[in-house]
Amino acid sequence: TVVQLLPSLPSLFIHLKAQTWGVEYASKHICAFKGSTVEISCTYTYPPRISYKKTVVQREFWYAKLKDKNPLDLREDPDYAGRVTYRCSEQSCSLRISGLRLNDFAEYKFRFETNQPDGSFTGKPGVSLTVTGPRVQVIRSGLELVCHSSCFPRHHLSFVWFMNGQEVQGETSDYYRKPVSPEASYSCSYQGHRSPEVYAPKSVSVSMSLTEIMEGSSVTLTCSCDANPPAKFRWYKNNQTLLLEDQSLILRSVQRSDSRKFHCVAENELGELASDQVFINVEYPPETSSVSVSPSAEVLEGSSVTLTCSSDANPAAKYTWFKDNRTLLSEDKVHFSSIRSEHSGNYSCKSENKHGQSSSTPLLLDVQCKFRLWFRDLGFL
Repeated sequence: TVVQLLPSLPSLFIHLKAQTWGVEYASKHICAFKGSTVEISCTYTYPPRISYKKTVVQREFWYAKLKDKNPLDLREDPDYAGRVTYRCSEQSCSLRISGLRLNDFAEYKFRFETNQPDGSFTGKPGVSLTVTGPRVQVIRSGLELVCHSSCFPRHHLSFVWFMNGQEVQGETSDYYRKPVSPEASYSCSYQGHRSPEVYAPKSVSVSMSLTEIMEGSSVTLTCSCDANPPAKFRWYKNNQTLLLEDQSLILRSVQRSDSRKFHCVAENELGELASDQVFINVEYPPETSSVSVSPSAEVLEGSSVTLTCSSDANPAAKYTWFKDNRTLLSEDKVHFSSIRSEHSGNYSCKSENKHGQSSSTPLLLDVQCKFRLWFRDLGFL
């Protein structure tokens, strides 16, 4: 008779497994919807005794990150405050996370610590959690909409579609089969999990980095809009297309010749919309102040004469007149309806705005007496 001394293979396997350190997860990859609750579970093993010392589990916890190089218990992680519960029993433990957020996407590991020297073990790799939600994909340049999520199961699904927030009756497929309007917004829902709306750009506007633009400075124009999918941008200067498709347009060292109208167009797969025009008003101090006289011929006593002060300035300059270096008046012109000889003298003007000032060179105004000219023409003078 042969005596069977060895245990059966299954009982041997269980015996050996119980002598080892290990963590086994129910699932290595989990996909869950934003806002939902997920449960991650595992079982674990350890040697019941080491050198006749009974093994006692002293701590068991889940973690996703380290703090000071040590695993941080999820119950102590402020990012999970009030959302995490454990359910642990003999050599098994489950983690429950409620109110899932997109940034809960992580690898979750279970760790247990015992009374044995070096008697701690972490199950690596952990469980990969993906947090997502339904979203509407726009394909074929806005002609078709598809409700998509990496968390959808592969079997037949039933969806709910919304247009402008109202449920669309009869649309239960992942493809939206009705015509797509660029003026409307669309979203889809699966088992109560609703996607963000998709819509063409709206509320398109241009903002400037400076409220006062001095010549030589740099200014940034930014095109903003509300759009989903995100918009791309085009820029126009005086309605002429600029070869730039960034959200921001940077004008470096602007000159007075850059005083133009600018606008942008925001575009996504569902449509496009233009902003209002903004005017780039480049300011600078007065330059090249000068005095002119009209009429420009000889100035005769009793005639009508106008002196004009001119300068190139933005904002427009204010003027001050001087006669023989004494302040005369503050106007852009000096007018004599019937000029007299005592009006003769050196006239100059000063142009001034908030950015600076400029003075003209003096102009000599010589008022001639009519009789004196008559005697001169007759040869008496």
